[in-house]
Amino acid sequence: MSTSTATIRPFSYPAADTPLNCDQVSIALLARKYGTPLYVYSATQILERYRLFAEAFHAQPHTVCYSVKANSSLAILKMLAAEGAGFDIVSGGELQRVLAVDKAAAKRVVFSGVGKTAAEMDMALDADILVFNVESEAELALLAKRAARKKKIARFALRVNPDVFAETHPYISTGLGEHKFGIEIKLARRVYNSARKFKWLEPYSISVHIGSQIRSAEPFGAAVERVAKLIRDLAKDGIALKAVDAGGGLGIEYHSEKSFQPAVKVAEYAAALRRSLKGLELHLLLEPGRFLVAQAGALVARVVYVKKNGKKTFVVTDAAMNDLIRPALYQAHHEIVPVVPRKGRRKEVDVVGPICESGDFFARDRELAPLESGDLVALLDAGAYGMSQSSNYNTRTRAAEVLVSGKKVKLVRRRETVAELLAMESF
Repeated sequence: MSTSTATIRPFSYPAADTPLNCDQVSIALLARKYGTPLYVYSATQILERYRLFAEAFHAQPHTVCYSVKANSSLAILKMLAAEGAGFDIVSGGELQRVLAVDKAAAKRVVFSGVGKTAAEMDMALDADILVFNVESEAELALLAKRAARKKKIARFALRVNPDVFAETHPYISTGLGEHKFGIEIKLARRVYNSARKFKWLEPYSISVHIGSQIRSAEPFGAAVERVAKLIRDLAKDGIALKAVDAGGGLGIEYHSEKSFQPAVKVAEYAAALRRSLKGLELHLLLEPGRFLVAQAGALVARVVYVKKNGKKTFVVTDAAMNDLIRPALYQAHHEIVPVVPRKGRRKEVDVVGPICESGDFFARDRELAPLESGDLVALLDAGAYGMSQSSNYNTRTRAAEVLVSGKKVKLVRRRETVAELLAMESF
């Protein structure tokens, strides 16, 4: 696929005075059929973004390990597994999701996370995953113990902390010494050498991940450059690693798509990694999540009320922070557009949900086209960390999800019922 063709816009108005579409399907029709709040995803966009990585790194052996935490929909996992994707997981539950869609994909699984339990390690060893990204010496010792008990080789990488600053929200920055993630890079050489005493451990790779929603290629290059030096030092010690895991974190533009060129961003990212790894013949593991799915998804909500409190105008929707917590958690920006635009002057409003929290908002002091009770709105760029971070707060049922491919629509998760929530409790 040529990068020049990477221009698919998953959400657009086909013509003036027409409702918003996802691919070639009217969102108004989807809302009528499946109700709201509703997550809508474009399969076309997800596959296009995945193939950008395949093209940019075609000259180097690599595996794109989709970061499951971004959006763990089984339908999306199955679609990517069919493309040959690997998966970056951070829990035993995420591993079970991957195994549910394709057991063979376990051999392309990277298990990250700072708190893996013995039970999760056992499950991953039984599944014969590709590699454990180990984040502490204590974890490495436990992995050695579980591998010895099962008499199975555990391929491992140390996730090193390169102390590289990435300009992003502090909650999603992970590459500094003050963060809980990884092992100090200056200690890693000693830890790799100390692992030689464990018969069932195999030093397979080295991992680095400096954060999420990073829009410049330079921090990635700087981090991998430090890792490359460590790889060369380990080779001098007789430890020949087979792979390097560059992590994920490549960001998107939430405020506007006009200046965002995804193919260019991936090409810049690939060039930065190639420069840093020059002279090293290693299999490259990549862990994109948000970049693949964020702009492929929207949360569709219906306006319940438009109310005024003093000088403020509030647009109250039937979606809430339990459906999309990013604005409340990170003060994140999501473009909000009407599904069926009305004519009239734009007004400054707060778009909020019905939950009894002042933090239950999607936008504050945002200029939007006129909205009235019953109208539909789409919160764009919600395909990542939307449904995967949703909850049942206020005993609200989680949204339904649909996957659109061209003119085809598939309900990939039905809406929960309150009866199902209550069935898990007793009194």
